[in-house]
Amino acid sequence: MNQEKRLEEKNKIPAYHYAIVFILVSILGTWYEEILHLINNGYFQSRHGVLYGPFNPLYGAGAVVFLACLHRFKEWYHIWTYGAILGGFFEYMASVLQQIFTGSVSWDYSDRITNVDGRTTVLYAIFWGFLALVLVKGLYPLIVKWLDRVPKKYAQIVTRGFMIFLTLNMLLSYTVLIRQGLRWKGYDPVTPIGRFYDKYYTDERIQKRFPNMRLNCDVGDGCQIPAPNNARDK
Repeated sequence: MNQEKRLEEKNKIPAYHYAIVFILVSILGTWYEEILHLINNGYFQSRHGVLYGPFNPLYGAGAVVFLACLHRFKEWYHIWTYGAILGGFFEYMASVLQQIFTGSVSWDYSDRITNVDGRTTVLYAIFWGFLALVLVKGLYPLIVKWLDRVPKKYAQIVTRGFMIFLTLNMLLSYTVLIRQGLRWKGYDPVTPIGRFYDKYYTDERIQKRFPNMRLNCDVGDGCQIPAPNNARDK
């Protein structure tokens, strides 16, 4: 029994490691989407997931789920298979929850082969499985090696600082988006915070920050955000 506990402690990932993975992958996910959009469409478009900073927390949260659920698997095909299932389910639910709470849609795969209700596709799920494999077998071991060279105390302090900033950033961003959805439905603000949001976080400002987000749309209805007039966001 004691040996089993020791093995479990040895395989346990420290909480601040998850936080570092969340922060790092949130940034990498933003860069990945922006570069991919630039290659596919020929112009730059912001793909940030929060109001401030180059972060997309959906990627960070997905990476934490992958790491927590898959780090004990040894065989690559187990990680890839379960990663594909988790990734597809995560993307599907993220789309559903965004539409429920903010009344908006940020991606629609209705015109893609093997799409699932327009919210994810089998091909994307396979890609998420590949990313899970890269994270578990490649990126995370590199992070651990890097952390071995940094004093644990300093690493934890910096990580806490980033997580406090990101938590407040996400709280602000998502409540602003919820308020925008209510504003579009005709609901007047009933609190000072709501009035502050309406004054400083206008539809134009939000659209500039989240240009691929569409309000008053449903997955599969075909409404699209047009490219900016000068073929890039300023």
